[in-house]
Amino acid sequence: MVVVHGRFSELDALARKTGFVPADCVLFDFGLSSVQLDAPERGFSFRAEGPLDMRMDTTSTLDAARIVNELDIRELERILRDYGEERWARRVAQFIVARRPLRTTTDLASAVEAAIPRRAWPRDINVATRTFQGIRIAVNDELGEIEAGLKAALGILKPGGRMATISFHSLEDRLVKSFFNVESKDCICPPQQPVCTCGHRATLRIVTRRPIRPSEAELTANPRARSARLRVAEKI
Repeated sequence: MVVVHGRFSELDALARKTGFVPADCVLFDFGLSSVQLDAPERGFSFRAEGPLDMRMDTTSTLDAARIVNELDIRELERILRDYGEERWARRVAQFIVARRPLRTTTDLASAVEAAIPRRAWPRDINVATRTFQGIRIAVNDELGEIEAGLKAALGILKPGGRMATISFHSLEDRLVKSFFNVESKDCICPPQQPVCTCGHRATLRIVTRRPIRPSEAELTANPRARSARLRVAEKI
């Protein structure tokens, strides 16, 4: 086993550097590490007070504190809406801006709790979950990295090799599903176009038409796997 530090977008270069090309299989786990999540000093969780960090790569210069305290209200609202899928994005952004500077995860969670009416708090997740998700995705450019990683994986897989992805929320899963669907078609022209002009050719065969979800036994052993979705495709 060879352990290498890098981003999904660097997969091609890292695989070639370490001699893993062509690859038989590429497995992506898009979830947070429990070690990261449980460390208050990393700032990923609202469950314990910590700095507004949320960087997966601690050498990065962009952290949650900069996003929360420096972005204008419209950009902050966009992040919460698009990445956190927070229906109260505008109101949460307003409360965050009004309370600046926010210094800790507790400060941020308190702003969210104050912004969203108690009657509207979700029953299945903490009220701050979506806000933390949105800011974390922005800090780490997670969707951009996933898209680049999928393309890189396709490039290094050998014919018959498989790409497997484990997603933990709808944004990740939709991105993977879309990528697999596009790469499994010979033509991606608009449906109303009578003649194909794109020249696209299928490079993948979808193995899992529906995502595979964790079994009850797995959930008992690992409750954090409850939202996991596994998709697999094979290179043609």
